[in-house]
Amino acid sequence: MTTADMTDVRQAAAFSEGGAGGNPAGALIGDSLPSDAKLQAIAGAAGYSDTALAAPEGVHWRVRYLTPDCEVDFCGHATITVGAVMTELNGPGIYPLQINAGGICVAGRLDDARQSQIELSSPPAHIGPVDAAPLEKALALFGLRGDDLDPQIPPETANAGNDHLVLALRHRVRLAAIVYDLEAGRLLMEQHGLTIINLIWAEDRRQIHSRNSFSISGVPEDPAIEAAAAFAGYLRDLGWSYTASIEVTQGADMGMSSKPRDTIPDEADAPVLVSGTTRTIE
Repeated sequence: MTTADMTDVRQAAAFSEGGAGGNPAGALIGDSLPSDAKLQAIAGAAGYSDTALAAPEGVHWRVRYLTPDCEVDFCGHATITVGAVMTELNGPGIYPLQINAGGICVAGRLDDARQSQIELSSPPAHIGPVDAAPLEKALALFGLRGDDLDPQIPPETANAGNDHLVLALRHRVRLAAIVYDLEAGRLLMEQHGLTIINLIWAEDRRQIHSRNSFSISGVPEDPAIEAAAAFAGYLRDLGWSYTASIEVTQGADMGMSSKPRDTIPDEADAPVLVSGTTRTIE
C-alpha cells in the first residue's frame, strides 16, 4: 500500500469478549507515513479515540498514534488493532514496532474460531509519586474525597509509554457513579502532563475494575486502553500479590465491556504483556 492509498482505515475492537464489546480503534498500514497534518486529518476523519498509522522502517514498523485532537506516544488498544491487521495481511507472527516511546513488539495468531488473538509487549512500566496539586484537582474533578480512596493502592503516576494518574477507590458503587466535566478534565491533564486518569476498584487480588478518563483527546471515557499495562506495572512495583497475571474489566459502566489480560514480569521496569481478542468492525 502506498502513502496515497492510506485512506482505508481498518477497524477493530480490541479486548472484545464473546464477539461483543471491546474498544474500537482504527489502523492504517502503508509503505510510508504522510505528513503530520495528513496524519492528524486521517485520525480526525476516522473519529476513534485513537488511530494507529504504521509503515515499514528498517527492521521494524514505525507506528504513530493520533486522537482526533492530538498525538500520543502510545496506545494499547490501537496497538492490538495494528497487530490484528498485520496478522490479517501478513499472517501470524511477531512484529517489532518503533513508537515515540521506544521499541515494543506485538504478536498475533488466529484461534480455532479464526478470531485474532493479539499480545503486545508494552513499553517499560514504572511508577512515580503524584504531586499534591494534581491529586487535589483530580479528586475535586470526580467529586471524590480522600476517604473514598483505597489505602492499599495509594495514588501514583504510572507510566507504560504515557503518564497516567491512578486513583483506586474503596467501593464499586463509587466507581460506577463517576461523572465529570470534560473541559475541566482536559485542562487538568494538559497542565500536569497526564494522558489518562485511571480510576479503579480491586474486587480481589486478580480481578480489577477500571474506568479511564481520556479527556485530553476530547473523549470522556475509553472502554479499554494501555493504562491497564501501566497499572499492572504499578501493582508489581507496589508489591501486590497477583499470582503473575491480572484481569482488568474496563468499559462495563459504558455498556462496552472489555477484558485486557495482563501478564506481569517480576523485574522492575520490565514491559507488561497485554493480550486480548479482537473483533472486526465492518
